[in-house]
Amino acid sequence: MAMLLRKVWGSVLARAAAPGADPPPGSPRARRAHAQRAEQFQYQYHGSLSLGALDAVPTDVLAQILRLLGPLDAARSSAVCRAWRVLASDNGLWAFFLRLGPEPWDLVVFAETHLAAGPVSHPWLYYDSSPQLSFKQIYGLRAVVPGTLIVDGGSGYCKYGWSKYAAPSGRCATFLEFGNIEAPMYARLRHFFSTIYTRMQIKPSTQPVIVVLPLCHSDDTQSARASRKQYKETLYSVLFDMNVPAVCAVDQAVLSLYASKRTSGIVVHIGFNTTSVVPIFQGRVMYEIGVETVGQGALKLTGFLKELMQRRNISCESLYTVRAIKEKLCYVAADYEAELRKDTQASCEVDGEGWFTLSEERFKTPEILFQPHMGGMRAMGLHKAVALCMDHCYTSGTVGDDSWYKTVILAGGSSCLPGLPERLEKELHQFLPPYISEGIRVLPPSFGTDSAWFGAKMISNVSTFTEAWCVKKKQFRQKTRRNGPLFMNSW
Repeated sequence: MAMLLRKVWGSVLARAAAPGADPPPGSPRARRAHAQRAEQFQYQYHGSLSLGALDAVPTDVLAQILRLLGPLDAARSSAVCRAWRVLASDNGLWAFFLRLGPEPWDLVVFAETHLAAGPVSHPWLYYDSSPQLSFKQIYGLRAVVPGTLIVDGGSGYCKYGWSKYAAPSGRCATFLEFGNIEAPMYARLRHFFSTIYTRMQIKPSTQPVIVVLPLCHSDDTQSARASRKQYKETLYSVLFDMNVPAVCAVDQAVLSLYASKRTSGIVVHIGFNTTSVVPIFQGRVMYEIGVETVGQGALKLTGFLKELMQRRNISCESLYTVRAIKEKLCYVAADYEAELRKDTQASCEVDGEGWFTLSEERFKTPEILFQPHMGGMRAMGLHKAVALCMDHCYTSGTVGDDSWYKTVILAGGSSCLPGLPERLEKELHQFLPPYISEGIRVLPPSFGTDSAWFGAKMISNVSTFTEAWCVKKKQFRQKTRRNGPLFMNSW
């Protein structure tokens, strides 16, 4: 095998400078060459393409040699002859190289199949079988996609970092440092992004940025629509005034849905102050169907746990400590009444604070998601809010698969509580009529507390990112001059 590999690569090096090498991926010549490959494969199997002395070597062995050479040398081998070009252009070979990359293979296929067309996609992109992907071209384009800064900032906590990294590199408490950044205040947003760039130690002008849009102004009213447009316009103005070359802004719930490899469904986002139930069809938030909002957010859960601990004379002043205890010990009971009869005592240690022991508080805390009156709130239970959203989806007459709303994706930090997906699914089956409840699935967050960030990461690495997803500074300035303020509905 070693002798054969040296012989093959010696032939490649001897003829690499010969004319007829593959053009750069994405160029017109490359597209024409790709269109000819099917015909070339037919020639190969009829013996009209020759490898000379290597004709006796099985094709699968040659393919394995190309895999061992790696993507760069495999691409160079295309310059040897038409036969090598056919072998080096095989979709399976470049799928193999993509599998070796940092991104999970299933996420790569989903992104290139469903997200490459950008945010304004055609319906058939989601329901028809996709055309054969050219993985060689995709590999080449993904290799040159620029690194992107991802900023997922909400009313509670912010995550930020590089798209090429495996996880966010920084986190901060937005509500403490910056106040309410969901209000379209130029100065506040400018301070927020300036701080992020300073902490990342980078210049704004060096790379694109993806901003995760918070869930706010969710009504389908003229006032809410104007507020969403104003927020987006202010966001673009701030970033382009800081000389950011390109900006991509996508709704938080949509990104959480993408992270689960779906483009349609209902996202239940348990945010810092409120919980939002968001219907999304083909990557678009369906405001006209209705986004349900309930008052039981993560802050309320933490505050209620603190109250329960004080009733048992468990002293804890810091909400950060209570939050850590909630994340370590709390869970959602499958049957609340049955859980009351069990011994549920457990302990955990919080750094710098010592050990804490809880019992019924562990499942009573998240129970207010389903029984808000336990926490002194007059609000709709989570299962009832989701059921109402599903009923609206059912009666909306949305074109397409009528089961699109039966997949529920959980998002937000508190949605990671053990037992929540199973309990919500159980409550929905009991609460809804069979013609709606049949087929309902409730899925946990694909990437825990960082699902929206990973959805943005998926977009940032798609082969068409800068062309299909980003607004350039020049585009923004031209459109502002032409259309005036509040034009951002066109993006």
